[in-house]
Order: sequence, then C-alpha cells, then structure tokens
Amino acid sequence: MSSVVSEQKSGERQRAAISTAAPTALRALSVWATLLVFWLLLSGMYTPFLIAAGAGCAIAVTAIALRMRLIDREGHPIDLGVRAFFWYWPWLLKEIVKSACQVAGVILHPKLPIAPRVVRFEPSQRSALGLVIHANSITLTPGTICIEATPGEFVVHALTAEGAASLVAGNEMDQRVSRLEGGE
Repeated sequence: MSSVVSEQKSGERQRAAISTAAPTALRALSVWATLLVFWLLLSGMYTPFLIAAGAGCAIAVTAIALRMRLIDREGHPIDLGVRAFFWYWPWLLKEIVKSACQVAGVILHPKLPIAPRVVRFEPSQRSALGLVIHANSITLTPGTICIEATPGEFVVHALTAEGAASLVAGNEMDQRVSRLEGGE
C-alpha cells in the first residue's frame, strides 16, 4: 500500500515539475529572443560573426538569469504581451496625449487654474506586477504622480481637481489594469 502512495506522490511531483518547466522554458526562449533582437537593433551591422556573437551573448545572459531564477511571471510577463500591446498600451498612449493637452491648457490659461490635491484610494490589483503597472501608468499620465503604492492604498498627487476626481477606486485605468493582470 505504501509503495502505491509513494508512486502516486512521485507521479504528482513529476507532473508538477513538467508543468513548471514548460512555462520556464517558454519564458527563457522569449528572454533569449528579446535579447537577440535588442542586440541586433543596437548593432546595426548584420555580419555572420556579429549575429553569432549576439546569439552567444543572449544565451549566456539567459543562462545566468535562469540560474539566478530571475525568469518568472513578474520578471518576464510574456502572458501579458499580446493583450498589453494591442489593448492596453494604445489606450494608455491615448490617455497620455489627452492628459498632456489638458495640462498644457491649464498651464497656458491666463488664470492658471491649478488645484493641487493628494488623493488616496484602494487599487483593485492583486499582484505586485499589477500594482506596478497601475502606479507607473498613473505617473506616466501628465498631471498625476503616484507618490506611494502599497497593496492596500495608492497615494497620488494630482494637478487639478478633475484629475483627482478621475482617480477614485474603480476608475477606467484601475479596471483596465485589473483586466490586464487577470487575463480576461
């Protein structure tokens, strides 16, 4: 009886090792390809020697990153790639341009109608990656700066009352980052 239990546990461990090895291998391949493309873009010269040197350096850096256990979901979130590239980043770029125009309008207005505020709200993100994406998105948007980001609370400085009002929990950015983080 005990040999059957130990065989079951051994089989479970093997399945767990295979299920974690596949994503790690895919992430490692993605890191290697990203490093190689970066090398080639910076090189600007495409001789066989330089391409081989770039591939070798990318392999070495990937091997070191694997040994240091840096290639994980937070370090290299490949699962966010397509959704982020086609869905989140274009929306964020539009928000950055829209906010930049609003801030320029406030600055160029003769009465300079600024009303700086510090706003506190609870973000809906569950992971550190989601919190970082949300906090950086707030800071990238002109007129707002994320001063402090913790799992239970964001502290944000806004240049105008309208900017502060747009940061309440459940706003569009918060919802979009939560969807990006959750994979919906």
